[in-house]
Amino acid sequence: MKPRKFHNLRLNQVTLGAPDMAASVRFYQKLGLKLIVDSAPRYVRFEFPQPGQGEPATLSLHETASDWQAADGPLIYFEVDDLDAYLKDIGLTPLALPKTQTYLWREADILDPAGNRIRLFQAGDNRRYPPWRVQDGIKT
Repeated sequence: MKPRKFHNLRLNQVTLGAPDMAASVRFYQKLGLKLIVDSAPRYVRFEFPQPGQGEPATLSLHETASDWQAADGPLIYFEVDDLDAYLKDIGLTPLALPKTQTYLWREADILDPAGNRIRLFQAGDNRRYPPWRVQDGIKT
Protein backbone atom coordinates (compact mmCIF):
# COMPACT_ATOMS: atom_id res chain seq x y z
CA MET A 1 0.00 0.00 0.00
CA LYS A 2 1.32 3.43 -0.98
CA PRO A 3 2.01 5.70 2.04
CA ARG A 4 -0.41 8.61 2.25
CA LYS A 5 0.01 12.18 3.34
CA PHE A 6 -2.10 12.98 6.38
CA HIS A 7 -2.66 16.71 5.76
CA ASN A 8 -2.68 17.34 9.52
CA LEU A 9 -5.94 15.39 10.03
CA ARG A 10 -7.35 16.13 13.50
CA LEU A 11 -10.61 15.78 15.40
CA ASN A 12 -12.31 19.13 15.69
CA GLN A 13 -15.74 18.70 17.16
CA VAL A 14 -18.78 16.56 17.69
CA THR A 15 -22.22 17.93 16.81
CA LEU A 16 -25.30 16.64 18.63
CA GLY A 17 -29.00 17.18 18.02
CA ALA A 18 -30.91 19.28 20.54
CA PRO A 19 -34.72 19.26 20.46
CA ASP A 20 -34.77 21.68 23.45
CA MET A 21 -31.86 24.05 22.74
CA ALA A 22 -32.28 26.22 25.87
CA ALA A 23 -32.22 23.21 28.19
CA SER A 24 -29.21 21.77 26.36
CA VAL A 25 -27.28 25.05 26.56
CA ARG A 26 -27.91 25.24 30.32
CA PHE A 27 -26.82 21.60 30.74
CA TYR A 28 -23.50 21.98 28.90
CA GLN A 29 -22.71 25.30 30.58
CA LYS A 30 -23.37 23.62 33.92
CA LEU A 31 -20.81 20.98 32.97
CA GLY A 32 -18.28 23.77 32.52
CA LEU A 33 -18.19 24.24 28.75
CA LYS A 34 -17.77 27.80 27.47
CA LEU A 35 -20.32 29.12 24.96
CA ILE A 36 -18.42 30.61 21.99
CA VAL A 37 -21.04 30.73 19.18
CA ASP A 38 -24.68 31.56 19.87
CA SER A 39 -27.07 31.24 16.95
CA ALA A 40 -29.80 29.68 19.10
CA PRO A 41 -32.23 28.17 18.63
CA ARG A 42 -30.63 26.84 15.40
CA TYR A 43 -27.02 26.28 16.51
CA VAL A 44 -24.61 26.81 19.41
CA ARG A 45 -20.99 25.85 19.98
CA PHE A 46 -18.93 25.34 23.14
CA GLU A 47 -15.24 24.98 23.92
CA PHE A 48 -14.01 22.44 26.45
CA PRO A 49 -11.80 23.88 29.19
CA GLN A 50 -8.19 22.87 28.48
CA PRO A 51 -5.87 25.32 30.23
CA GLY A 52 -2.36 25.23 28.77
CA GLN A 53 -3.09 22.38 26.35
CA GLY A 54 -3.35 24.16 23.00
CA GLU A 55 -6.61 24.73 21.16
CA PRO A 56 -9.57 23.18 22.97
CA ALA A 57 -11.94 20.68 21.38
CA THR A 58 -15.48 21.85 20.74
CA LEU A 59 -19.01 20.52 21.04
CA SER A 60 -21.82 21.86 18.87
CA LEU A 61 -25.57 21.51 19.18
CA HIS A 62 -27.98 21.88 16.28
CA GLU A 63 -31.72 22.27 16.46
CA THR A 64 -33.68 19.10 15.79
CA ALA A 65 -37.35 18.19 15.67
CA SER A 66 -38.97 17.30 18.99
CA ASP A 67 -39.28 13.67 17.84
CA TRP A 68 -35.52 13.41 17.20
CA GLN A 69 -33.99 10.09 18.19
CA ALA A 70 -30.42 9.58 19.32
CA ALA A 71 -30.24 7.04 16.48
CA ASP A 72 -30.05 10.08 14.17
CA GLY A 73 -26.52 10.12 15.54
CA PRO A 74 -23.75 12.59 16.14
CA LEU A 75 -21.84 14.15 13.28
CA ILE A 76 -18.07 13.79 13.66
CA TYR A 77 -15.87 16.52 12.18
CA PHE A 78 -12.30 16.01 11.00
CA GLU A 79 -10.40 19.13 9.99
CA VAL A 80 -7.76 19.18 7.25
CA ASP A 81 -5.66 21.99 5.86
CA ASP A 82 -6.75 21.48 2.23
CA LEU A 83 -10.00 19.57 1.78
CA ASP A 84 -9.78 19.04 -1.97
CA ALA A 85 -6.18 17.78 -1.82
CA TYR A 86 -7.05 15.49 1.09
CA LEU A 87 -10.02 13.92 -0.70
CA LYS A 88 -7.90 13.37 -3.79
CA ASP A 89 -5.11 11.82 -1.72
CA ILE A 90 -7.30 9.40 0.25
CA GLY A 91 -9.19 8.35 -2.86
CA LEU A 92 -12.68 8.41 -1.33
CA THR A 93 -15.66 9.91 -3.07
CA PRO A 94 -17.71 12.20 -0.80
CA LEU A 95 -21.51 12.01 -0.70
CA ALA A 96 -21.59 15.37 -2.54
CA LEU A 97 -18.95 17.67 -4.00
CA PRO A 98 -17.12 19.84 -1.43
CA LYS A 99 -18.97 23.07 -0.78
CA THR A 100 -18.13 26.32 1.00
CA GLN A 101 -20.95 26.86 3.51
CA THR A 102 -22.55 30.14 4.64
CA TYR A 103 -20.61 29.78 7.92
CA LEU A 104 -17.36 29.92 5.89
CA TRP A 105 -16.22 26.30 6.16
CA ARG A 106 -15.50 24.15 3.10
CA GLU A 107 -17.06 20.72 3.75
CA ALA A 108 -17.68 17.27 2.32
CA ASP A 109 -19.25 14.23 4.01
CA ILE A 110 -18.20 10.59 3.79
CA LEU A 111 -19.62 7.49 5.47
CA ASP A 112 -17.66 5.02 7.55
CA PRO A 113 -18.30 1.28 7.03
CA ALA A 114 -21.05 1.33 9.68
CA GLY A 115 -22.85 4.22 7.97
CA ASN A 116 -21.76 6.92 10.44
CA ARG A 117 -21.38 10.30 8.80
CA ILE A 118 -17.95 11.94 8.95
CA ARG A 119 -17.63 15.55 7.87
CA LEU A 120 -14.27 16.52 6.44
CA PHE A 121 -13.68 20.27 6.40
CA GLN A 122 -11.26 23.13 6.18
CA ALA A 123 -12.03 26.35 8.02
CA GLY A 124 -8.80 28.20 8.70
CA ASP A 125 -9.29 31.03 11.19
CA ASN A 126 -13.08 30.75 10.85
CA ARG A 127 -13.02 27.50 12.85
CA ARG A 128 -12.56 29.27 16.17
CA TYR A 129 -12.82 32.92 15.19
CA PRO A 130 -15.79 33.38 12.85
CA PRO A 131 -17.07 36.95 12.43
CA TRP A 132 -19.97 36.11 14.81
CA ARG A 133 -17.87 34.66 17.68
CA VAL A 134 -19.09 35.40 21.20
CA GLN A 135 -16.55 37.61 23.05
CA ASP A 136 -16.72 37.80 26.84
CA GLY A 137 -20.33 36.58 26.83
CA ILE A 138 -21.42 39.18 24.24
CA LYS A 139 -22.34 38.34 20.66
CA THR A 140 -20.19 40.38 18.29
